Amino acid sequence: MKTLDEYLELARQAHGHICAGQVLGVRMGMLGLRELKIDDPEKERKRFVTYIEIDRCATDAIALVTGCRLGKRSLKFFDWGKMAATFADLQSGHGVRIVAREDSKERARQMFPELQKEQAQQKAYRSLPDADLFETQPVHVEIRSEDLPGYKAPRIVCDECGEGVNFNRQVIVSSRTLCRACAGPRYYEPIA
Repeated sequence: MKTLDEYLELARQAHGHICAGQVLGVRMGMLGLRELKIDDPEKERKRFVTYIEIDRCATDAIALVTGCRLGKRSLKFFDWGKMAATFADLQSGHGVRIVAREDSKERARQMFPELQKEQAQQKAYRSLPDADLFETQPVHVEIRSEDLPGYKAPRIVCDECGEGVNFNRQVIVSSRTLCRACAGPRYYEPIA
């Protein structure tokens, strides 16, 4: 595994800047890998899956450290608005959920009262021990075969819109095979 400073420089290059969220994400990713006893995430990239619970700067940093990607199906996103991630080892079944502590911002302010909020957080998040920055919880993640990296399945066509559906994401409603958008609420509304 690279050092914190090496990952932070890579995060700056990939994300465009360093911020408190990037520092938290790098630290969270490094802790998750250590908890799974993974020293070389590039070599072990097919061994684990990472679940992210927020779409903020930390997500980019976690993906950078772990090497997990949406397109590789090893990064899963749940829009729960929490500064949290779960790291699941596909071989051992061991998992760990890591959450940024709510009091970390206050700790940063106390440590560096002379600095502006963002600078204080960045500096504190680089130096605080993991236990002062994160809460960790052992977890079990039931990963369905269709959610695994490398899963292959036939493409199903929606009976309503005719669009293809991958990875068994279709829904059966009244004996009709539908995509999730046709079966229920969708995030978009077609314009006639």
